[in-house]
Amino acid sequence: MKKQVKVTGDHGIGQMVHVVHMADDAQKLREFYERVFGGLVYMGVDEPNYLPVEDRYATLIMVGDLCIETMAPAFPVNTSKPVGKFYDKFGTHLHSVGYKVEDLGGLVDRLIGKGIYIGRPGGGKVEGAEPGLGYCYPSPRDTFGLMVELCEHDMPNDPRDQDTWSSLEKLWRSHPLTIERFSYVTLGVKDLDKAVESYVDEFQAIPLKHGFDPDLQAKYATLQLGDCLLELAEPQSPDSDLGRHVAQWGNMIYSLRFKITDLDSAEAWLTKQGVRSIRIRDGLLMTHPEDSFNAPIFLGTEEIEGDPFAG
Repeated sequence: MKKQVKVTGDHGIGQMVHVVHMADDAQKLREFYERVFGGLVYMGVDEPNYLPVEDRYATLIMVGDLCIETMAPAFPVNTSKPVGKFYDKFGTHLHSVGYKVEDLGGLVDRLIGKGIYIGRPGGGKVEGAEPGLGYCYPSPRDTFGLMVELCEHDMPNDPRDQDTWSSLEKLWRSHPLTIERFSYVTLGVKDLDKAVESYVDEFQAIPLKHGFDPDLQAKYATLQLGDCLLELAEPQSPDSDLGRHVAQWGNMIYSLRFKITDLDSAEAWLTKQGVRSIRIRDGLLMTHPEDSFNAPIFLGTEEIEGDPFAG
């Protein structure tokens, strides 16, 4: 059975088609997710895919129910292209998320009407809904640092869209990491209240939970945006990992989090694979960013209050 997708908002924001992770070598990063996370590659199995309009290489890999696009610019880096410009500024880092949108033109017009700049693939401005606009990017300056790709179509050959998906789930749930499902992307922000207000007003995100995490030293809000959760987090200490990230990069995508069933098994597996990890508390583990391509990846047994995807 195919994955059952939840949508939010008037324009049908649905499946998170991918999270993009940028590095200098898309294949090397892909092999990391295969080896450590038991990922299933479905684009770029033999070699990365090259897209001329963006002058970049990429692969697509499923980690649990999350699709990760490993991406690298072509070298020498063309900084006139958005991919090259990002890599030149940020290097290896989580890059963006992407959503399938049922009514892309309607959402584009809504966002432009609220003063948000919409960029087209390869650069240039989108003035409004137009035929043939397959995907586009609201400016991170207008989305509190989250680079988000809005897509008209699903990713070709996405395993979640196949009738075999419900059977495939059994394979990754038996991996030593014991991943149950993807939990959320965390966006580090300087002003939590304004960020939440913006996502609710512009993207019609659904607020689920506000709180304070003493171990991570951050105020946070959990929102549902389409078929996924988004955590907005404002650091309360400059000495925390999130605090240093926001101080260095400002508003920007910070980390990924997965729901798992066995923390000890996950910790032992990461150690076996040469990936250092930190026990934040009894129910939460974090990979050392240096060992996971500058992306903190959280693995937790804890339930998320108000999670519409639980059960």
